[in-house]
Amino acid sequence: MNYRHAYHAGNFADVIKHAVLALVLDHLRKKETPFCVVDTHAGVGCYDLQGVEAEKTGEFAEGIARLLAGPPLPPSLDGYLMAVRKANPDWPRLRFYPGSPCIARALLRPHDRLALVELHPDDAQALKRAFAHDPQVGVHANDAYAALKALLPPKERRGLVLIDPPFEAKDEFQRIARGLAQALRRWPTGIYGIWYPIKAPESVAPFLGEIAALGFPCLTAELFRTPPDDPLRLNGSGFLLVNPPWKLDEALAGLLPVLADRLGATGTCGVRWLRQAA
Repeated sequence: MNYRHAYHAGNFADVIKHAVLALVLDHLRKKETPFCVVDTHAGVGCYDLQGVEAEKTGEFAEGIARLLAGPPLPPSLDGYLMAVRKANPDWPRLRFYPGSPCIARALLRPHDRLALVELHPDDAQALKRAFAHDPQVGVHANDAYAALKALLPPKERRGLVLIDPPFEAKDEFQRIARGLAQALRRWPTGIYGIWYPIKAPESVAPFLGEIAALGFPCLTAELFRTPPDDPLRLNGSGFLLVNPPWKLDEALAGLLPVLADRLGATGTCGVRWLRQAA
């Protein structure tokens, strides 16, 4: 599977992923102490929905555009929607879609910090240009999993690591599991969020089981836009959280049905604990 960000910016999977990301950051903001966000597959930061890649697929029409059409959304989406508005100078005209770097940056407070990791040289340069004069943001042109060794634990000792690969490598699930195990040894109290695509649930079950076996509290939030009856189609989107904030499961359980309804999902959605805290 190739999930290069630019081609799928603002699609249903992005909406789910970034809504959950913003909700986690909302929880981190509830305490006064600073936090750090490490984004391991940062992309270019923001995407032009009239660009060649986005227009080629047009997937944002069934994602962010559909979410925004209709009555007001619940407060649990305020942080996410604020980041989308901030990325669009001509709001309410939707022209740009903020990737995870821009969403995280929009939700930082003055004493928080963001570390962006991107291996693709052109994308890394685009990030450096975008955040060149921002003292709260550091850009690292490096392999995601190698960078975690250098960046963890952060000096703040509180925060989130977002792992959102393009799933171009056939062994991506195995790479995530190895990288996460190493990261948890360096920073066992950090929150880790991993986005993953779902074609068939049985294809992701071994990965989820491997993460649960690491021994840390972890849960998944999954939404199927279509029933998983076609293993060649991207049917669903999942977000795995290790060391999730307190009561985040309840917030997610309330949020997913709202997203499913607005996105016109015909599949199921739900939150499931893989391993609860002792």
